[in-house]
Amino acid sequence: MKLLFIGESWIIHMIHTKGFDSFTSTKYEEGATYLLSCLHEEGVDVTYMPSHEVQVRFPKTLEELQAYDAIVLSDVGANTFLLQNPTFYQMEMLPNGLELIKQFVSAGGGLLMIGGYLTFMGIEGKANYRNSPLAEVLPVEMMPGEDRVEKPEGISPIASRSHPLIDSFGAWPKLLGYNKLITKPGAEEILSHEGDPILVLGKYGSGKTAAFASDCAPHWGSLEFVNWQHYSAFWGDLVKYLK
Repeated sequence: MKLLFIGESWIIHMIHTKGFDSFTSTKYEEGATYLLSCLHEEGVDVTYMPSHEVQVRFPKTLEELQAYDAIVLSDVGANTFLLQNPTFYQMEMLPNGLELIKQFVSAGGGLLMIGGYLTFMGIEGKANYRNSPLAEVLPVEMMPGEDRVEKPEGISPIASRSHPLIDSFGAWPKLLGYNKLITKPGAEEILSHEGDPILVLGKYGSGKTAAFASDCAPHWGSLEFVNWQHYSAFWGDLVKYLK
Protein backbone atom coordinates (compact mmCIF):
# COMPACT_ATOMS: atom_id res chain seq x y z
CA MET A 1 0.00 0.00 0.00
CA LYS A 2 1.24 3.49 -0.88
CA LEU A 3 0.35 6.28 1.55
CA LEU A 4 0.87 10.05 1.38
CA PHE A 5 1.15 11.38 4.96
CA ILE A 6 0.93 15.18 5.25
CA GLY A 7 1.51 17.38 8.30
CA GLU A 8 2.68 16.77 11.88
CA SER A 9 5.56 19.22 11.65
CA TRP A 10 6.16 22.68 13.09
CA ILE A 11 8.73 25.42 13.59
CA ILE A 12 9.08 27.05 17.03
CA HIS A 13 10.54 30.57 17.20
CA MET A 14 11.51 31.48 20.77
CA ILE A 15 12.50 34.69 22.55
CA HIS A 16 14.97 34.18 25.41
CA THR A 17 15.06 37.10 27.85
CA LYS A 18 17.82 37.25 30.49
CA GLY A 19 17.64 40.48 32.42
CA PHE A 20 18.26 43.42 30.08
CA ASP A 21 19.23 41.27 27.10
CA SER A 22 17.28 38.95 24.86
CA PHE A 23 17.92 36.78 21.83
CA THR A 24 15.93 34.46 19.60
CA SER A 25 16.29 30.86 18.54
CA THR A 26 14.38 28.61 16.19
CA LYS A 27 13.86 24.86 16.12
CA TYR A 28 12.08 22.47 13.78
CA GLU A 29 10.15 19.44 15.05
CA GLU A 30 8.19 16.52 13.60
CA GLY A 31 5.52 14.78 15.67
CA ALA A 32 4.83 11.71 13.55
CA THR A 33 8.28 10.11 13.56
CA TYR A 34 7.24 7.16 15.72
CA LEU A 35 3.95 6.64 13.86
CA LEU A 36 5.70 6.69 10.47
CA SER A 37 8.16 4.10 11.73
CA CYS A 38 5.26 1.92 12.90
CA LEU A 39 3.54 2.20 9.52
CA HIS A 40 6.70 1.09 7.75
CA GLU A 41 6.87 -1.91 10.09
CA GLU A 42 3.24 -2.70 9.22
CA GLY A 43 4.18 -2.93 5.54
CA VAL A 44 2.91 0.48 4.43
CA ASP A 45 4.97 2.41 1.85
CA VAL A 46 4.81 5.95 3.29
CA THR A 47 5.75 9.19 1.56
CA TYR A 48 6.01 11.87 4.25
CA MET A 49 5.33 15.52 3.39
CA PRO A 50 5.92 17.95 6.29
CA SER A 51 3.55 20.90 6.48
CA HIS A 52 5.98 23.48 5.09
CA GLU A 53 6.74 21.35 2.02
CA VAL A 54 3.12 21.40 0.81
CA GLN A 55 3.98 24.72 -0.88
CA VAL A 56 6.40 23.10 -3.29
CA ARG A 57 5.72 19.35 -3.26
CA PHE A 58 1.96 18.76 -3.13
CA PRO A 59 0.73 17.24 -6.43
CA LYS A 60 -0.81 19.66 -8.90
CA THR A 61 -2.91 17.05 -10.75
CA LEU A 62 -5.28 14.22 -9.91
CA GLU A 63 -3.05 11.84 -11.85
CA GLU A 64 -0.12 12.60 -9.54
CA LEU A 65 -2.26 11.98 -6.45
CA GLN A 66 -3.40 8.67 -7.86
CA ALA A 67 0.11 7.31 -7.40
CA TYR A 68 -1.08 6.75 -3.81
CA ASP A 69 -3.79 4.52 -2.37
CA ALA A 70 -4.65 6.89 0.48
CA ILE A 71 -3.85 10.29 2.01
CA VAL A 72 -3.50 11.18 5.70
CA LEU A 73 -3.89 14.78 6.89
CA SER A 74 -2.65 15.38 10.43
CA ASP A 75 -2.33 18.76 12.15
CA VAL A 76 -2.07 20.86 8.99
CA GLY A 77 -4.72 23.47 8.23
CA ALA A 78 -6.68 24.18 5.06
CA ASN A 79 -4.82 27.45 4.44
CA THR A 80 -1.59 25.55 3.83
CA PHE A 81 -3.23 24.09 0.70
CA LEU A 82 -5.30 27.11 -0.29
CA LEU A 83 -2.79 29.96 0.13
CA GLN A 84 0.28 28.88 -1.75
CA ASN A 85 2.90 31.53 -2.51
CA PRO A 86 2.06 32.14 -6.20
CA THR A 87 -1.58 32.81 -5.27
CA PHE A 88 -0.96 34.76 -2.05
CA TYR A 89 1.82 36.98 -3.41
CA GLN A 90 1.44 37.02 -7.21
CA MET A 91 -2.33 36.45 -7.51
CA GLU A 92 -1.78 33.44 -9.77
CA MET A 93 -4.56 30.90 -10.19
CA LEU A 94 -3.52 27.37 -9.19
CA PRO A 95 -5.29 24.02 -8.81
CA ASN A 96 -7.12 23.82 -5.48
CA GLY A 97 -5.26 21.09 -3.56
CA LEU A 98 -8.26 20.26 -1.38
CA GLU A 99 -10.49 19.97 -4.44
CA LEU A 100 -7.93 17.54 -5.88
CA ILE A 101 -8.15 15.46 -2.70
CA LYS A 102 -11.93 15.48 -3.02
CA GLN A 103 -11.67 14.20 -6.60
CA PHE A 104 -9.07 11.64 -5.50
CA VAL A 105 -11.43 10.15 -2.89
CA SER A 106 -14.45 10.26 -5.20
CA ALA A 107 -12.46 8.25 -7.75
CA GLY A 108 -11.60 5.54 -5.22
CA GLY A 109 -8.78 6.87 -3.04
CA GLY A 110 -8.76 6.79 0.76
CA LEU A 111 -8.63 9.74 3.17
CA LEU A 112 -7.91 9.84 6.91
CA MET A 113 -7.94 13.05 8.94
CA ILE A 114 -6.27 12.83 12.36
CA GLY A 115 -7.21 15.36 15.04
CA GLY A 116 -5.08 18.14 16.46
CA TYR A 117 -4.83 21.89 16.87
CA LEU A 118 -4.80 22.40 13.08
CA THR A 119 -7.19 19.75 11.78
CA PHE A 120 -10.97 19.72 11.45
CA MET A 121 -11.66 23.29 12.74
CA GLY A 122 -8.87 23.38 15.34
CA ILE A 123 -7.70 26.11 17.69
CA GLU A 124 -9.62 29.36 17.14
CA GLY A 125 -11.17 27.71 14.07
CA LYS A 126 -7.91 28.24 12.14
CA ALA A 127 -7.77 24.79 10.52
CA ASN A 128 -11.08 25.74 8.86
CA TYR A 129 -11.88 22.48 7.04
CA ARG A 130 -15.61 23.07 7.61
CA ASN A 131 -15.39 25.77 4.94
CA SER A 132 -13.39 23.69 2.49
CA PRO A 133 -14.14 21.04 -0.15
CA LEU A 134 -13.27 18.32 2.40
CA ALA A 135 -16.35 19.14 4.51
CA GLU A 136 -18.36 17.13 1.98
CA VAL A 137 -15.85 14.29 1.90
CA LEU A 138 -15.20 13.59 5.58
CA PRO A 139 -17.56 11.26 7.50
CA VAL A 140 -18.12 13.91 10.20
CA GLU A 141 -19.66 17.34 10.50
CA MET A 142 -17.47 20.04 12.03
CA MET A 143 -18.24 22.84 14.48
CA PRO A 144 -18.70 26.44 13.23
CA GLY A 145 -15.67 27.64 15.24
CA GLU A 146 -13.07 26.29 17.64
CA ASP A 147 -13.64 22.59 18.32
CA ARG A 148 -10.96 21.66 20.89
CA VAL A 149 -11.99 19.58 23.90
CA GLU A 150 -9.09 19.58 26.37
CA LYS A 151 -9.06 16.69 28.84
CA PRO A 152 -5.98 17.02 31.09
CA GLU A 153 -7.40 14.28 33.35
CA GLY A 154 -7.40 11.89 30.40
CA ILE A 155 -10.30 10.05 28.75
CA SER A 156 -10.51 6.50 27.42
CA PRO A 157 -12.60 6.03 24.27
CA ILE A 158 -15.13 3.21 24.31
CA ALA A 159 -16.39 1.07 21.46
CA SER A 160 -19.60 2.36 19.90
CA ARG A 161 -20.04 -0.95 18.09
CA SER A 162 -18.16 -4.10 17.23
CA HIS A 163 -15.71 -3.67 14.36
CA PRO A 164 -12.65 -5.65 13.16
CA LEU A 165 -10.48 -2.54 13.50
CA ILE A 166 -10.88 -2.46 17.30
CA ASP A 167 -12.44 -5.73 18.51
CA SER A 168 -9.15 -7.34 19.57
CA PHE A 169 -7.74 -4.40 21.50
CA GLY A 170 -9.75 -4.38 24.74
CA ALA A 171 -9.67 -1.22 26.88
CA TRP A 172 -8.19 1.87 25.26
CA PRO A 173 -5.41 4.01 26.78
CA LYS A 174 -6.20 7.56 27.83
CA LEU A 175 -6.14 10.53 25.47
CA LEU A 176 -5.67 14.14 26.58
CA GLY A 177 -8.16 15.80 24.25
CA TYR A 178 -9.90 15.71 20.88
CA ASN A 179 -11.75 17.74 18.27
CA LYS A 180 -15.51 17.86 18.87
CA LEU A 181 -17.30 16.41 15.85
CA ILE A 182 -20.70 15.03 14.81
CA THR A 183 -21.04 11.71 13.00
CA LYS A 184 -22.76 12.16 9.64
CA PRO A 185 -25.88 10.11 8.87
CA GLY A 186 -24.85 6.86 7.23
CA ALA A 187 -21.29 6.98 8.61
CA GLU A 188 -20.04 4.29 11.00
CA GLU A 189 -19.06 5.50 14.47
CA ILE A 190 -16.55 3.05 15.96
CA LEU A 191 -15.18 4.83 19.05
CA SER A 192 -16.71 7.57 21.18
CA HIS A 193 -16.51 9.48 24.45
CA GLU A 194 -19.67 10.71 26.21
CA GLY A 195 -21.54 11.02 22.93
CA ASP A 196 -18.69 12.58 20.96
CA PRO A 197 -17.24 10.49 18.12
CA ILE A 198 -13.56 9.60 18.31
CA LEU A 199 -13.26 7.25 15.31
CA VAL A 200 -15.70 7.39 12.38
CA LEU A 201 -15.59 5.53 9.06
CA GLY A 202 -17.40 6.55 5.91
CA LYS A 203 -17.50 6.58 2.14
CA TYR A 204 -17.42 9.28 -0.49
CA GLY A 205 -17.99 8.40 -4.12
CA SER A 206 -15.93 5.26 -4.73
CA GLY A 207 -13.48 5.99 -1.91
CA LYS A 208 -13.25 5.29 1.83
CA THR A 209 -12.84 7.93 4.52
CA ALA A 210 -12.01 7.99 8.22
CA ALA A 211 -11.80 10.60 10.96
CA PHE A 212 -9.87 10.09 14.20
CA ALA A 213 -10.78 12.99 16.49
CA SER A 214 -7.74 12.82 18.77
CA ASP A 215 -4.02 12.97 17.99
CA CYS A 216 -1.51 10.37 16.84
CA ALA A 217 1.27 12.04 18.84
CA PRO A 218 1.72 14.23 21.95
CA HIS A 219 0.16 16.14 23.41
CA TRP A 220 -3.40 14.79 22.94
CA GLY A 221 -1.84 11.49 22.00
CA SER A 222 -0.61 10.76 25.52
CA LEU A 223 2.54 8.77 26.25
CA GLU A 224 0.19 6.02 27.43
CA PHE A 225 -1.36 5.97 23.95
CA VAL A 226 1.91 6.23 21.99
CA ASN A 227 3.43 3.41 24.08
CA TRP A 228 0.28 1.26 23.89
CA GLN A 229 1.02 -2.30 22.77
CA HIS A 230 -1.60 -2.04 20.01
CA TYR A 231 -0.55 1.42 18.73
CA SER A 232 1.27 0.12 15.65
CA ALA A 233 -1.39 -2.45 14.76
CA PHE A 234 -4.22 0.07 15.14
CA TRP A 235 -2.74 2.66 12.78
CA GLY A 236 -1.52 0.04 10.34
CA ASP A 237 -4.95 -1.60 10.13
CA LEU A 238 -6.71 1.76 9.88
CA VAL A 239 -4.72 3.05 6.91
CA LYS A 240 -4.91 -0.35 5.16
CA TYR A 241 -8.70 -0.25 5.59
CA LEU A 242 -8.73 2.84 3.35
CA LYS A 243 -7.30 1.00 0.35
